[in-house]
Formats: sequence, C-alpha cells, structure tokens
Amino acid sequence: MILQQGLPLLYQQFTALFKKNLLLSWRNKRSTCLQLFSSFFFILVIFCIEEAMKASEASSSAYKNVTDPTLLFSPPILPCEDKFFVKLPCYDFVWSGNKSRRVTEIVSAIMANNPGRPIPTNKVQSFKGPEEVDAWFMSHPLQVPGALHFVERNATVISYGVQTNSSSEEKRGRIEDPTFKFLVPLQIAAEREIARSLIGDPKFGWGFGFKEFARPAIIGEAISALKVMGPIFFLAFSMFGFVLQLGSLVTEKELKLRQAMTMMGVFDTAYWLSWLIWEGLLTFVSSLFLVLFGMMFQFDFFLKNSFFVVFLLFLLFQFNMISLAFVLSSFISKSSSATTVGFLVFLISFILQIVSATGFPYSSAYSASRRAIWSLFPPNTFSAGLKLLLDATSTPESSGISWSERAVCEGGMSTCVISVDIIYQWQVGSFLFWFVLAMYFDNIIPNASGVRKPIFYFLTPGYWTGKGGNKMEEGSIFSCIGSVPPVEHVASEDQDVLEEETLVKQQAMDGIVDPNIAVQIHGLAKTYPGTTKLGCCKCTKTSPFHAVKGLWMNIAKDQLFCMLGPNGAGKTTSISCLTGINPITGGDALIYGDSVRSSVGMSNIRKMIGVCPQFDILWDALSSEEHLHLFASIKGLPPPSINSTAEKLLADVKLTGAAKVRAGSYSGGMKRRLSVAVALIGDPKLTTGMDPITRRHVWDIIQESKKGRAIILTTHSMEEADILSDRIGIMAKGRLRCIGTSIRLKSRFGTGFVATVSFTESKKDNSNASGDSHEPVKRFFNEHLKVEPADENKAFMTFVIPTTKRNFLRESEFGISDIQLGLATLEEVFLNIARRAELENATTEGIMVTLDLVSGISLEIPVGARFVGIPDTESAENPSGVMVEVYWQQDGSGSMCITGHSSEMRVPQNVLVTRPPSPNALGHKGLRQAVRGIVIDL
Repeated sequence: MILQQGLPLLYQQFTALFKKNLLLSWRNKRSTCLQLFSSFFFILVIFCIEEAMKASEASSSAYKNVTDPTLLFSPPILPCEDKFFVKLPCYDFVWSGNKSRRVTEIVSAIMANNPGRPIPTNKVQSFKGPEEVDAWFMSHPLQVPGALHFVERNATVISYGVQTNSSSEEKRGRIEDPTFKFLVPLQIAAEREIARSLIGDPKFGWGFGFKEFARPAIIGEAISALKVMGPIFFLAFSMFGFVLQLGSLVTEKELKLRQAMTMMGVFDTAYWLSWLIWEGLLTFVSSLFLVLFGMMFQFDFFLKNSFFVVFLLFLLFQFNMISLAFVLSSFISKSSSATTVGFLVFLISFILQIVSATGFPYSSAYSASRRAIWSLFPPNTFSAGLKLLLDATSTPESSGISWSERAVCEGGMSTCVISVDIIYQWQVGSFLFWFVLAMYFDNIIPNASGVRKPIFYFLTPGYWTGKGGNKMEEGSIFSCIGSVPPVEHVASEDQDVLEEETLVKQQAMDGIVDPNIAVQIHGLAKTYPGTTKLGCCKCTKTSPFHAVKGLWMNIAKDQLFCMLGPNGAGKTTSISCLTGINPITGGDALIYGDSVRSSVGMSNIRKMIGVCPQFDILWDALSSEEHLHLFASIKGLPPPSINSTAEKLLADVKLTGAAKVRAGSYSGGMKRRLSVAVALIGDPKLTTGMDPITRRHVWDIIQESKKGRAIILTTHSMEEADILSDRIGIMAKGRLRCIGTSIRLKSRFGTGFVATVSFTESKKDNSNASGDSHEPVKRFFNEHLKVEPADENKAFMTFVIPTTKRNFLRESEFGISDIQLGLATLEEVFLNIARRAELENATTEGIMVTLDLVSGISLEIPVGARFVGIPDTESAENPSGVMVEVYWQQDGSGSMCITGHSSEMRVPQNVLVTRPPSPNALGHKGLRQAVRGIVIDL
C-alpha cells in the first residue's frame, strides 16, 4: 500500500486531528457550551447590577434638587447593644464627677429624661475623675460608646466634656458614624439637664435639630456597573476557554495520546495547527456572542463603540490566551495541575488589571522598553484596551470609538503612546511570540520518557533540511548532564547468544542485507546519564544507569520474536528505542534497512511499523471506528481506502458490532483488541507490542498477523510466549542471556525432563497394596537415575529427570499403563535465567541477603545463589562438606526473594566452589555476624 507523503499527508493529518477535536468537543457538550455561552451569564449579572444601581440612585437625594431640607430632630442616647462592635456586658455611657451632689442629680435627670426610654442604673458607671475613666477604658475595651465628664465650678457654672471614639465602623454595607450616633446625643442631654439645673425649672424646654443645606442636584458622571465590574467579568469570561484548552492539551500528554500519535508519524505542525484552528473557531463564536449579548442588553459600551473594534479586541485577546496555553502545557504533566495553573494565571491577571487601571505603563512617563515587557502578558494589553473603550462611553454625551478612529490618541499623534490600533499591534505581536515559544518549549522540555532536543536544536542545518541525525538528550534543561560512560562489552557465556552476536557482526562488517531479516540490532545500548541537580541547599547527584548493554540479534520476517525478562531487564527500553520513543546511546538498529539513528530513517520506519503499547492509549469519547479512521489518516493511508481498512480490522478483532460504541464503555479485552487493530493499520512490516492481555482471541489475531511481517512481543505470561513465539530471547540486567526456540531453551536451561508414570487400576483398591506395588518403580528411578518422586499418589508418580540421562527408558513390568515425558516449563527456564543474572550482579556489586537455616545457622549469601555450601562442615567421610539448595522466586516488583531451602545434603565431589569475598569488600557491616556461605556451581 502506497502511503501519503509531503503536503497531502500534512493536510490529511490536519483534517483528521481537527475532526477529532470537533468530536471530543461535541461529546463534551457541557464544557463546550460553557465556553460559548458563558458570556450571556456574565452580561446578565452586569445588567442586574446596573439596574440595582439605577434603582438606588433613583431613591437618593443626591441626584435631586433640595430647596427645603427635612428637619432631623435630636436623637436619644441609644442602647449600647446598638453599637456595631461591642463586648458584653456593656454600658450606655460612663461619667465622672460623682463627688458633687448636683452633678449626680444632673446625671440622674439625663437617665430619667432620655427620649424614648429611661436608662437603667445598671447601664451606667460613675467615677471620681477623668483619670479613673481612662483607666477603666483600658481594662474594658469596646464596652461603652462614650463618657461624660462634669466639673461644678460654682453655683452658676458647671462645665462638661464628651469623650467618644471618632472612628467610623462598617458592618454589612452600613456605616456607623459615632459623631451623630453617640457624641451628639450625649452633648444634647448634658446641656439640657445642666440648663434645667441652673435655671431650677425641671420642665424647661430644650429643642435641638439638624438640617442640611439647600442645594441643586449633583450633575456629573454616574457610576456605571459595566465600568466597575466589566473588566474583571470580561477577563473571567475569556479565561474559560484558556483553562479548558490547557486541560485538554495536558490530558492528551498525560494519557500518552500525543506519544501514540507521534509513533504513528504525526507532524508537529499538523498537531498544533489543528488545535489552533479549532480553538480559534470556538473563540470566534464566543467573542461574537459576547458582543451580541452586550448589544442585546443595551450597554453603551457595545452600542456606541464600533462592533468590529470591540469584537476584534476580545478575539485577539483569546487568541493570545490560546498561545499562552500552548506554552504552559509544555511545563505541566498532570491534568490536575492544569486547572490550578489556569486559575493562578487568572489571579495574576486580576492583580495586574488593577495596576493597569492607574494608567501604568502606557504614558510618556514610562520608557518604551517597560511598555514592551508589560505588553507581552496578554491580559495587560486587554485591560488597557478595555479602559480606552470604557472611557470613550463614560458619559451620555460620549460617542465611543469608530473603526476609523481606532488609531486616534487622546493626547494627539505627537505624544501618542496608546490607542486601540496600538493595542491590536501588541496583541498580534504577543500572539506570535507565545506561539513560537510554545513550539520551542515543546521540543526542549522533557517528554513523558524524559527525552528532549538540545536547547539550540533550531541552529542545526539538519533540523531544517530533514537530513540530520535524530539527536536527543535526556534529563531536565535545568540539570547539568554528566558524560555518558561507554558500555563495557562483556562476551556472553551462552553459546547461542554468542553465535547470534557473531553472525550479526559478520553481516554488518560484510554489508550483507538479508531480505529475510526484518530487524538487525547492532550493539544497541541505552544509558541514562547521571545528572547533577542544584537545589536550594544541596546538590543531588545520580550515577549513570545502563538500561541496555550492547544488544546484537536478528529478527526474521514472518516470525514472532518474544522478548522476556524481569522488571528492569531492558526489554521495554529496547522496544522504545526501536520505535523512536527513546534515542539510543550506542550502536544502531536497522528496520528493513532504515536506521533508527536517522531522522529520515525514523520517518520511514514509522510508516512501516505498528505499536501496541503496554497500556491502552485511547480516547474514551471516541468509538473504535473513529480511532481507526484517525490513526489511518495519521499513518498516511489513501483516503479512499480508510473506510475499507477500518471495516476489515474491526472484523478481524471481532469489534464490528461495537464499531460505533465509545471506547470508554469497552471492557479491558475489547480495548486491548482495539489497540491491536490500531497497531495493524497500514499493513506494517514490523509490529511491536508490550504485555498484551492473555486472551485466546488476541492470540489468534497475533498468529494471523505474523504473515508478511515481523512481530516483537514482550509479555510476563510464559504460557503466551510458549504458544505464540517462534523464537524467544530472555534479557536480564540489560543483557541478552539466551536466545532460541521454546524447546531449545527448555532443554538447555530447564532442570530436566518431567516424567509422569501412570499405573493400571488394581482390583484390590487399598492404599497399602497400592503403595507396595509402586515401590519397585521408586527403586528403579533411584538406582538408575538417582531421583525421587516430585509428586506421588496411588494413580501416578512424577519425576524430574536430568537432561544427561534422557536415554533411560526401557520396557518394564511394574504395572505401568503409560509414561508421559515432557520438558520443564518455560517459566522455570525464565526463573533460572533471572536467578543467574541476579547472582552475577550480586557477586559483582556485593549484594547479600541472609538465609536462616533450620539448624539455627545464618548464612550470608549473594542474591540468586542456588546451591550454597555451609562452612566448617568438612569431615573425613565428607571432605567437600554440606550444602543446601535455596529456592527463589520473583516478588511483585521483579526482585528475587528466598522462599525456602532444602534439607542439608552432601556436596558432590569435583564441583566448582566459589569462595566468598572478604567482608570488607562487600561493605555490609550489619551482616558480618552471619556465616559467609560458599557458592557452589553444579
């Protein structure tokens, strides 16, 4: 099948990605409607506030002519509980001068004659002088609104003073003025009762009132809700699209959907343009609705200013926020953090909007460089543009800004610093700045695999010509990358691996291209370099890690090669290097003649490979049919063949009935089958997969898919590997430990043959008779093969026979009805290889564990050691001493752990015994008290 290339492929990818964005938005209707129609709710809120303010102004005397002001009569002394902030128990007032009988009578009259209510005696406190009152105030804060101080100078003169707090208080929108609420009532009451006491007439009238000046109505600029609340509401409206866009980009990166599209060969240009055009379309519609809703509610801001002037301001601002979202998405890896960052940007924008309201920095008092830096943040120029348009419609006589007047400045052209046209120029410039910066950061910020391009990648000619090497780096751009040490070549001890390596090296030296070989791996090495990260108070260093240590092998066409290994063996890293997810550190790999080290070669490879990742990388909102159409378009299939290809793949994976059902409702098996179908798009010559689910139907799909292509499979299921694979390679600690067919590996690395002996039914069905009849069989196997039954009952026995004694069977008369002979399981082979690799690594690095024997002895042994000799057990009868067999298995993390050990047995003569290193070489101080075991190689 001929795939699309060049501009036709770019256009096809763009349309497919644009359709994907359209479908995702359509199926997430709530967020899409919120983005499009949130402007209506903001405009409605502003309208309600505006109407409430108009109603308040209508009842206010400030906007009316006042020719005869209303008289305000003297108020009474209020209860202390009426004060906004008070501590209980409280007092209505306190007074000083209680040494004078006349003053005491005056205060009693004040309390009795208070208008509206007499003041109780328990609501008043008396003191001798002002000093005592001040001391009481200090110890009883907020318990009284004021104090009266009396001094009787002579029979005709009584002086007084009023002491109150003059600070106004505000509570729930109301203001408390202590002058008119507390001071004036105390003053009126004191003067009234002093006058009555001096005259001697307790009924003496004392009238007191307030009256404001006659004045005309206030004429001027009325307070507009749109001018006060509009900027913050318009900013909040524009942030909806920004937060949703940022969340969508980060979600695709977090779920590795972007990585899946990259492996299928998507162009970065097509990816970013599809998002830009789709979000731009939503922005256009939402900005249009905002202006139309504003006109519908009859706001002068939208009616007097030119429609295109207002619309373009909102449109350009939201385009700026789209490009800013692109930039921030490069730094964020979790969708949960995207919302937080979005609202943080809104908070910063709100604070800077308050600063912009003062005119900073768009005036001649500030330098042009300061204005340039300030204008790079999109909300700043947006706030300045809103201020210009709001000022142009601030009074009823204002006519607004027309399209032809957008470049006019208030101060004239000679001193023009800011105008609507200049705002537009800044918005276009900042959009281009942030968009280019987004493309740059997308390349240099480490992706999910920690891979990035060099900081100055755009300066290399190969980047622009497409013929340069695919040079990548690992680690953060804020880390000091250490040098990558070369991988030390270690010749394999396995003869099959050594022969494979020799063959591949000879073919590489001779330049032989075998048409039957799909993948040639030439010394593939992957090392993650050590880094130095500078923190606030310390420097953190990490040593280099060799994930793959020189891999040499061929993978033939029309075959399934299964790569096995424990966690951390390097198998996933190897496949990541072959698919271009991770760049290789050393060596090379040729896939149908194209090198993975070349950008051009990798571009060709992505057209001919399919990848079925470890986890299902799917959009929950898209159906299986839509997934296949999308990835087929990205792959470059001709448009006329996409529908038929999708139908065939759906039929192959038995998903035709669920073709239009969203993938989010699929079961785990259905998702895995869809992932397999995606990997088979475009009839790839090489298919790689990681850990597919063990399902019989998936196995059938894989078996059928071997025709015409090579398949590399990694799995933790030994049954799956045994059934599906043509050849198996087992990796451990970054190296290939063995390679061959399943039967070859079982015969070489298994413990031997498994013989199951079945017996004929006995007429005397009793256990004793049956047990006695089986004894000759036990003796036969013990005498000839030195083996005991591994499993036994009255119907059969199971023996594990060493491979060196395979030619032992002969006719016998022990009541045997059948003998079944089979090889050891592949799982046992896998465990033996993993254990040997752990032993090799533990011996080199001194990794020891403690084995506690039943006899009470604690042995210090390397991880993975199978046969361990016990020191100081040698004797004349047994010169080699005693040993035990240690049983190992892998835990959930892939590490080897001890599950038990055999009983003590004699060490066979003439065996290789590896003496343990000295304790100082191991450096395990906590284990020195244990006896060092002797590793025995049988």
